[in-house]
Amino acid sequence: MPQKRDFISIMDWSSEELINNLELALELKKKTREGQCPKELEGRSYGMIFHKDSLRTRVSCEVAIFQLGGHVLTMSEKDFQMGKRESVKDVAKVLSRYLDGILIRTFSHQVVLELAEHAEVPVCNLLTDFNHPCQLMADALTILEKFGRLENIKVCYLGDCNNVTNSWLNLASRIPLDLRIATSKETLPPEHLVKQVQDAGLSKLSIYHEAAEAVQDAQVLYTDVWASMGEKEKIKEREQLLFGFQINRDLLNLSNPDSLVMHCLPANREREITAEVMDGPRSIVYDQAENRLHAQKAILAQLERWRN
Repeated sequence: MPQKRDFISIMDWSSEELINNLELALELKKKTREGQCPKELEGRSYGMIFHKDSLRTRVSCEVAIFQLGGHVLTMSEKDFQMGKRESVKDVAKVLSRYLDGILIRTFSHQVVLELAEHAEVPVCNLLTDFNHPCQLMADALTILEKFGRLENIKVCYLGDCNNVTNSWLNLASRIPLDLRIATSKETLPPEHLVKQVQDAGLSKLSIYHEAAEAVQDAQVLYTDVWASMGEKEKIKEREQLLFGFQINRDLLNLSNPDSLVMHCLPANREREITAEVMDGPRSIVYDQAENRLHAQKAILAQLERWRN
């Protein structure tokens, strides 16, 4: 009998499974644009739990499930207080009796792990404070489209090390990359994830404290907000630590002449990135945002295929 699989982290899937899923995303994107998206979730119902505000995640997931022929129910903290009014285990067990899959965007990564442990249907992590795997699949899909390959692309991540950075490190543990992280000495990525990349031996990983050095020959310049949701009180401190890592015209000119700029959004123009660059010809920010839809379709379709 098939066992259910989850997508809590990039590390949950093998290198081959990740590459195959990106190819599936390309196929689904093409078929969708031709008006022939396969109804892989027909007759299926999915529940989405949101403890954080959302634009791209909510809309892209609801549309993805609709385009694949499924039905979606969206719930918030107001509907039930998971871990307070009801235990995570009880929520997982009850929802498994109603739904064919659970998607969750929340703060605590441990909550998602516990939900997946007790759920009898696939669980998909839409974001936690620790990682953001669906975003990275959309990013990888965008790079694959723009460069024709993903392996050994020179990616320079600039700014605060957060859940997106952690997922880049996970991806570098599965797929060969030339990953540079440019950040202050006070905002370094977790040591265990750095060691994980080093132990995997697939990718070249470099950590810089000078942005100009980090972007030399980089093909992708990537940034995110300097204070994530729930950390806005830290923004003044982060501005002082990270202003030297802003993606602006001068920094872009130091990278590869054909380099492209990515931001997972929402963005604070003139903070981590200038409006000139974000709205300029080398920005692929909105292609990246669109690909959340297609990457998540592929993830959900794959989780469904593994159940059958």
